[in-house]
Amino acid sequence: MAIDRHDQREILEEAETNAIGTEYLRSDLLPVASASTIKVLLNSYLDQRILFYSKQDQESIAVISERTNELQSALWKEILPISRSQPHAVTALIVSGMNDVLNSQGYTQAAWWNRIPYTAWGLMGAIAICANLLVGFGARNFRHNVALFMIFPFVIAVSFFLIADIDSPRGGVIKIEPRNLIQLKHTLSNPSTTTK
Repeated sequence: MAIDRHDQREILEEAETNAIGTEYLRSDLLPVASASTIKVLLNSYLDQRILFYSKQDQESIAVISERTNELQSALWKEILPISRSQPHAVTALIVSGMNDVLNSQGYTQAAWWNRIPYTAWGLMGAIAICANLLVGFGARNFRHNVALFMIFPFVIAVSFFLIADIDSPRGGVIKIEPRNLIQLKHTLSNPSTTTK
């Protein structure tokens, strides 16, 4: 369960990168003033998305979330008048791309909120306790190999640690790295490599 969610978070980071990169390129189809404004906003938005994936305290996460929402509103307000004044296929393509950018952030946020339920943790804990009690009960007659009977509780403790770590995308040892977003940032910073 935790590994599937970890994989899903990585896939959504890639999808978010593709949406931002595609919209950045499509913005060239707009009038020059609007295109440059949207590119600046998308660059700032990309910075916020990279920050989202880094280890932050709750206060910083709230600031990042607020700034992300402001940038989303600014991007939408920039594209809305163009879509109303020039309703044709190219504009529809750009509006659709912007919609993908905004939706991808929502999907990512939902995946980060989606964690193993406390009831599942409780059930796993109960199973671990019962299993350890059974092993301990079976080991009462074996005094020579006490170390062997410590292996089972150790393995369960390590398993719990790994599950908890994988299920915590922002903290712990195993994290979701925004490699695709960072690569996109480097690509957009060097316009000669921006091809798709």
